[in-house]
Amino acid sequence: MEPLSHAAAPRTLDRRSGPYGEVVLRERGGPDGDIHEIIANGCFLMDTSDGRSERLLMDAAYEALGGRPDPSVLIGGLGVGFSLARAAAEPGWSRIAVAEREQAIIDWHTSGPLERISAAALADPRTTVLHTDLVGHLHNTSDTYDALCLDIDNGPDWTVTEDNGGLYSPVGLAACARCLTPGGVLAVWSAQPSRNFEDSLRNAGFSGVRTEEIPVARGVPDVVHLAVRPA
Repeated sequence: MEPLSHAAAPRTLDRRSGPYGEVVLRERGGPDGDIHEIIANGCFLMDTSDGRSERLLMDAAYEALGGRPDPSVLIGGLGVGFSLARAAAEPGWSRIAVAEREQAIIDWHTSGPLERISAAALADPRTTVLHTDLVGHLHNTSDTYDALCLDIDNGPDWTVTEDNGGLYSPVGLAACARCLTPGGVLAVWSAQPSRNFEDSLRNAGFSGVRTEEIPVARGVPDVVHLAVRPA
């Protein structure tokens, strides 16, 4: 997720209401072409102006696996597609799944303006799109992954919907650990560092807890929280 930058007033391309609230796709002009942004329940989520945060999310998780052969990854949130595109650009991933609960966002990628970012990744035979709520999926699936890369909120302390808060609770982190292979990596994007979340990860039994920062134009840096399920 990226911070909203100052630009001309955006125009709405699509607006939909669903079981999780309202999602909106907007477009505004940028110095290098049109920028698209996603708003959920009135909360700015992300836009296509940069992508450094999403790239770091994927790169940090892959590097933390330490050269594990043929790792698999589950990405929480399709968003504007930067995370999926970065994963597909890494030939080392053997299996790439992305969980997205909003049909609108999937549509914007398969037959809309965001196709320009994700088309190649969606066509990659390693990629599977799961139209499902990530929180429920983690509790109910029997699949396991070598990495979980989560970018469905503005961070553990700033969730898009109230239900998402359960993902960062002891029960939610236990579900994350259960879906990871031994030694697997959990990577969580956040708009700001969270000492409380670091403590929650350690209390949930994760090891190697650390936080990587992504500088932004102003304000506190974006971060990626990283943790390892013990082998």
